[in-house]
Amino acid sequence: MASKIKTVYICSQCGYESAKWFGQCPGCGEWNTMTEEIKSTSSKQSSPTHISVANALRINEITADEHIRYKTGFKELDRVLGGGLVSGSLVLLSGDPGIGKSTILLQICQSLGINHKILYVTGEESAQQIKLRAKRLNVSSDNLFIMCENNVQSIIEYVSANKPDIMFIDSIQTMTIDEINSSAGSVTQIRESTSAFMRCSKSLNIPTIIVGHVNKDGNIAGPKVLEHIVDCVLYFEGERHLSYRILRAVKNRYGSTNEIGVFEMTDNGLSEVENPSLMLISGKPKNTSGSCITCVMEGSRPILAEVQGLVSASGYGNPRRMSNGFDYNRMAMILAVLEKRAGFFFGNTDAYINIIGGLKVEEPASDLSVAIALISSLKDTPVNDETIVFGELGLGGELRSITCCEQRIKEAERLGFKRCIIPYQNLKRLSNIKGNIDIIGVRSINEAFEASI
Repeated sequence: MASKIKTVYICSQCGYESAKWFGQCPGCGEWNTMTEEIKSTSSKQSSPTHISVANALRINEITADEHIRYKTGFKELDRVLGGGLVSGSLVLLSGDPGIGKSTILLQICQSLGINHKILYVTGEESAQQIKLRAKRLNVSSDNLFIMCENNVQSIIEYVSANKPDIMFIDSIQTMTIDEINSSAGSVTQIRESTSAFMRCSKSLNIPTIIVGHVNKDGNIAGPKVLEHIVDCVLYFEGERHLSYRILRAVKNRYGSTNEIGVFEMTDNGLSEVENPSLMLISGKPKNTSGSCITCVMEGSRPILAEVQGLVSASGYGNPRRMSNGFDYNRMAMILAVLEKRAGFFFGNTDAYINIIGGLKVEEPASDLSVAIALISSLKDTPVNDETIVFGELGLGGELRSITCCEQRIKEAERLGFKRCIIPYQNLKRLSNIKGNIDIIGVRSINEAFEASI
């Protein structure tokens, strides 16, 4: 019988389907996310099919030797992936426009193409445009094949026939399935296209990286189930007008989600930053108030970061509070603690916090450095240039102990710092650290500020 056409409304955030339109999605509560899509349904009943019996294996009978990792040629990318690209895995690479997603995919083709056959599928560019970009990036591997196609069935048929070792999809928002009557980039198209590539990747044991766009809120465009389907979700972070990029994993079935990779965008593409600590503090001004160095842990890697604070007289009734790279609510809490517990008055001043280099600091160990930077700017008293500070700040004004203290101290000493201010509880638990760095344990904010100048 002829197929019937019906209209459904699907939420672009969570994929909730409804026969009628809602201003607010009943599934996720978001406003104005219900989009109209057309579905065709056949009234013909399908004949019953034979269902095969499922089988289960003991976990000790399963061998993991087949799941090898491919080295991408970028140590920073391999670190974030957990040691390399796992065979048969599906990786989602997302980020703002122009951040470097397509650039890094094309660059790793040069290294992977030495021993592996790579299929690069693009639905956004022509083959000539890819060739021009590859020439600029010095990518000329004979094992790199370019396919300009956005039909999912055609791509999977080619992959099944030619069996490449690695596949890249740029991007998932341009892929379409003919059986789905909706435009490319819709919730249904993205969900079903990703599911089709996932089945292809798993059945043929081909590692696949798909590029995903982001919406105006910075979230991945498409349904949230997209992040559940894939094995690994990578985010490219950084300001478009700055040269440094940070690659972060928010989901990884084959490694840690705490690792980050640091890159620099140059005329010849992305290059690795092997020493991000030195890069982030290289331009620190000398003898300037409001600047303080701290050490944060990104997975197993200690990274030094410069925290800048600026306190100035407010010209309005309500003073301004702004933070860049640091949580705004946590900054407000630190200001309240400084006023209530330490006796520093910020009620009639504007306060600003900035983390240099586009780094986003979320660890509580950076609380003390933010407080020291604000006090330094308020009193216009510079912090000693050879001093590094880290510690968590409690609501009672006390300094709480932090983790990985020895690793932070060793990283600070390696970069030439002579004095390290830490919570007193950490000082009591430290083993004998031999070196040229003076370790000072403090119990309060006032004590920490006096030791830092």
